[in-house]
Amino acid sequence: MRKEENVLKYYVLCNKLKNTIRTGWKDWNVERTRLESVAEHIFGVQMLAIAMKSEYEYDINIMRVIFMLAVHELEEIYIGDLTQFQVSKEEKKKIGHEAVSKVLDGLLDKKEIENIILEFDDRITNEAKFAYQCDKLECDLQCRLYDEENCVDLNNQISNTTFRDSRVQKLLKDEISWSEMWLKFGQESYNYDKNFTNVSNYAINHNIKELI
Repeated sequence: MRKEENVLKYYVLCNKLKNTIRTGWKDWNVERTRLESVAEHIFGVQMLAIAMKSEYEYDINIMRVIFMLAVHELEEIYIGDLTQFQVSKEEKKKIGHEAVSKVLDGLLDKKEIENIILEFDDRITNEAKFAYQCDKLECDLQCRLYDEENCVDLNNQISNTTFRDSRVQKLLKDEISWSEMWLKFGQESYNYDKNFTNVSNYAINHNIKELI
C-alpha cells in the first residue's frame, strides 16, 4: 500500500471517533442537543493534562503524555466505548489491543504506538500514571458540566444498568448530586494523588462553569 494511502486510511479511521458518542452519557439519558464524542474527550483530557502539569509541576515528559492520550482510545474505533460496567478489565484489554493492532495496520510506527498504549494500560511509568488520572478525572469534570446544565434526571434511569450498580447506589443514597456522586466515585476508585484529589474536591464544591 502506498504511504499516501496509509496516511489517509488511518486518518479516516480516527475520524470515526468524532461521531462516536461517549456511552456513559447515553446510558444516563443526558438530555442535551449535542453530546460529547470520544474525539472531544481525547481533546479534553489532553487540555487537562497540560493544565495539571503547569500548575502542579509534575516531573514528567508532558509531550509523551500528550501522545499517549492522543492514541489511548484508538480501540474504540472498532469496539466502541465500553464502560467498566459492561466488560471486565481483562476482556477489554484483550479485545482492545486486538482492535488497536487492526487500526494501526500499515503504519511504519505501528509498534511504537502499540507500545505507548501498553504503557498507558500498565500504569507503571510516571507518565502513564499521570495520563490515567487525567483520563478518569476529565470524564467526571464533563459530568459536572452536564449536571450544572441540569441535563440529567435521576428519576429517569429505568433502563440504566449502571444506575443500579451497588457502588453507585451507595453514593446516591447520601443524597448527593449525579456529578458529585461520580467525582466521589472517581476518588474512591482510581487512586488519585493529592493534586488530582484537590481538583476533584474543588469541582464538587464549586460551580465550575462560572469560572470562565
